[in-house]
Amino acid sequence: MRLKLLSLLSLAVVLALTALVPDQARAGENPTTFHYKVLAPIRHGNLSIFPVVAATTHNTEDFLTLDEGLRSGEVVVSESGSIAPLVRPRSGRPQVQPGGGAQVNQLVLVNNSKRPLILLAGEIVTGGKQDRVIGKDRLVPAESDPIDLGVFCVEPGRWTGPKMSFDAVGSPMAAPAVRAKAMADKDQQKVWSEVRNSQAGIAAQLPSPGAVAIINGTTSYAKVMQNDDVKQKVDSIAAPMQHDYQSLIKQLRDRNAVGVVVAVNGDLIWADVFASTSLLEKYWPKLVRSYATEAIVSRTKEAGTDVKSAQQFLDDLEGRREMVETEPGLYRHTEISGEGFKAFELTSLLPKTGFDVHLAKMAD
Repeated sequence: MRLKLLSLLSLAVVLALTALVPDQARAGENPTTFHYKVLAPIRHGNLSIFPVVAATTHNTEDFLTLDEGLRSGEVVVSESGSIAPLVRPRSGRPQVQPGGGAQVNQLVLVNNSKRPLILLAGEIVTGGKQDRVIGKDRLVPAESDPIDLGVFCVEPGRWTGPKMSFDAVGSPMAAPAVRAKAMADKDQQKVWSEVRNSQAGIAAQLPSPGAVAIINGTTSYAKVMQNDDVKQKVDSIAAPMQHDYQSLIKQLRDRNAVGVVVAVNGDLIWADVFASTSLLEKYWPKLVRSYATEAIVSRTKEAGTDVKSAQQFLDDLEGRREMVETEPGLYRHTEISGEGFKAFELTSLLPKTGFDVHLAKMAD
């Protein structure tokens, strides 16, 4: 009788503990993503965007974006050799100096602000000798010394310029296919090849021979995306998507809208998830245009996929291999290679943080 009572008590304890564990965690879901929920998509043509909401979010007010830093002048990006390395004058700001030593895959960045800076892979900076795309998510500390910024060229036909500095205001976020070559392949030739593929795909969608000639006459990815005919084409998809999702973000503010899963032609291709709704709102105008560009370049059919598939895509982070890079006390960058995907997690290690600032996942 005593043994039977003990067995019943043990069973009761197990059931009570099981009830405390979320269903997805019991099912073996990755602990990084089990608190994300994918909602019904917004669709336009061959592009589907699934909103992602989170059980909890984090305070990201102390973080600075690249656009904010460049706009205020507190962040300076320049060709290597044009900022005196590791020298901070009495003014407290490293000074831009003319000089040589520029390299295709290297820029120098200084964060003069009192806030840590977020850099996202895929952000394009224009100017200098060539336009470049940032190759990896990372954090830069407040009032930093000059750092080497790993980049890839997205303008293979130019190696000259009237100024050594860069800006990102008004510059695009690279489309997912271009971002993937920089983030996953880390190969300059593949980045250039994808830029040319994107340029050709966009030109093929333009009705005007004159516009096609202009697009084919430049090697600048940024200038292609800033062309009036291209902007009109991208806006035809991005504008309604941006409006609908921004309205949805406001409606879902109390549900913590933090990201999206993206499908083109019915195929799940990408996910971007942030630590807070405010971060998503800051990046959303650039991100939605990058997704729309991908939809234009790879337009083959208008097909859909369902919420269940999008949820599975986001949840599956079980990888065969992980590569971790850490800047102690600043950030951890984790690259996960799994069956048919690659994922990238940027985790803040700054005091009072310890959370993922950004998660990007791509179909491989």
